[in-house]
Amino acid sequence: MKKVLCFGDSNTFGFIPENGRRYDENTRWTGLLKELAKENYEIIEAGCNNRTGFSDNPAGIKETGYKILPLYLAKNPDVVVIAVGINDLQPVYNISFFEIKTGLEKMIEMIRKASPAAKIIIVCPSKITDNIFHSYFATMFDKTSVEKSKHLPAIYKNVAREKDCIFVDLNNIAEVSKKDGLHYEACEHKKIAYAIFKTLENLTIY
Repeated sequence: MKKVLCFGDSNTFGFIPENGRRYDENTRWTGLLKELAKENYEIIEAGCNNRTGFSDNPAGIKETGYKILPLYLAKNPDVVVIAVGINDLQPVYNISFFEIKTGLEKMIEMIRKASPAAKIIIVCPSKITDNIFHSYFATMFDKTSVEKSKHLPAIYKNVAREKDCIFVDLNNIAEVSKKDGLHYEACEHKKIAYAIFKTLENLTIY
């Protein structure tokens, strides 16, 4: 069985926008992917609420993507799905587009060093909507966060092309919930699972 590491933030973890709990395995996209891909792939779920990708998170190593990633790479995955970056847009990190680009590039280099043969799928998060300002997360994100999120697809796509990675843009697949402008409803998790599954089906892994 080929191993697929799904490394991400709360939307990979399965955060429920209505109540802050976690979708069960039959609802969150990584759990659905397990069922869809069970004939050929072992799916390693590695999502974490509030995880940044490239910024030092005061919550600790587990919530800081580039710091905790090596722990999961020790599992020797054949495919790595990277789905981080939206939490880096919180104003407390004051991240620039250049820092997002170089942070993503460093994460790719980290993967290639640990697992040279691994295929890398770069997943761009859906843009944040203004509904976030009517939710619990209004104190964590601002207007600049929303504007920056609109630029992530171009940055991620360019890095994926330059670094020979597969690119998946969730903006073309799933919409964030109207309840918080950040997370996905159950029906959107299903769309994401199928999109990642189809991507895996098109890979050639030796």
